Amino acid sequence: MKRTLTLAVMVFVIVQLQAKIIYVKAGNDGNGKSWKSALGHLQDALAAAEPNDEIWVAKGVYYPTTDDNRNVSFVIPDEVAVYGGFNGSEKELDERDWMKNLTVLSGAIGKEDLSDNSFTVVYIKNASSETILDGFIITQGYANGYSMKGELDRCGGGLFNDGSEGESSPIIKNCLFQENYARDGGAIFNYSKSGASAPKVENCQFIANIADLDGGAIYNDGSNGICSPTITKCYFSKNEATYGASIMNTASYGSVRSKISHSYFYKNISYIRGSSIYNTRDKGVLKPIMTNCTMTDNVDPVGRSNCTNPNNNSIEDSNELYFREISY
Repeated sequence: MKRTLTLAVMVFVIVQLQAKIIYVKAGNDGNGKSWKSALGHLQDALAAAEPNDEIWVAKGVYYPTTDDNRNVSFVIPDEVAVYGGFNGSEKELDERDWMKNLTVLSGAIGKEDLSDNSFTVVYIKNASSETILDGFIITQGYANGYSMKGELDRCGGGLFNDGSEGESSPIIKNCLFQENYARDGGAIFNYSKSGASAPKVENCQFIANIADLDGGAIYNDGSNGICSPTITKCYFSKNEATYGASIMNTASYGSVRSKISHSYFYKNISYIRGSSIYNTRDKGVLKPIMTNCTMTDNVDPVGRSNCTNPNNNSIEDSNELYFREISY
């Protein structure tokens, strides 16, 4: 037993010694080993990162590509933690101020017209809970394609979390998703076809995201898989969609078990139903749980229904607000 413990400690130490911090600062041209020699492009850091590495990104605006290829996204590697919100001098992670040092991941790669923006700004596939995206503004994704649901050119303008054929459970924290567009899931699309999608979304804002179909901010797709996101201390405002202006839960031959707590839904607009949340299933299992949330002034054409639950699935709502609004 003692020998086994000693070996485990040695492996842990070796892994920690191998892990590194990669520094990124817009406009720089270094090797990424320090702030002074920081890389200038986030894509270079993502390409160099290995499991257990951290990427520290200084304030500024970063684009997925320098050309007009709309299919290029920031692809977050498994077991890599990507942090924004630095001023470029910090020595410790807790010294950063992500609310002051705005670090923007933008899909506005083309001209001023939105139609040539990136389809999806950030893409995460089959990632463990050691995969972290923390402290960014994610904006201007424009997934306006006409492919089938589940394709990046149609879904998840801000972020596409892909658990298909596996499992994807990253941590998404302290982020602002603003002015992203998609057919489904304007800001985030959680995909679980033949797999599982179980991200943790914490202390994030979703403002003015649009889906011309469903899920203005977040679309949880449990079709032929298991979609079980945990959404905590989040703020949803001025998001729009046909169904589910803030969140759409869909279970078709699969399941959605979303947990939404301590969140605030304000002035979201659906074109038909579900001004905050819309739930639907077809031969699937739909068991969303909602606690300690507040809904105010959300509107759809048939009145302020806020949360539409056509299949009589249980939703718990204690209508108690516990939320500290993020200021950008």
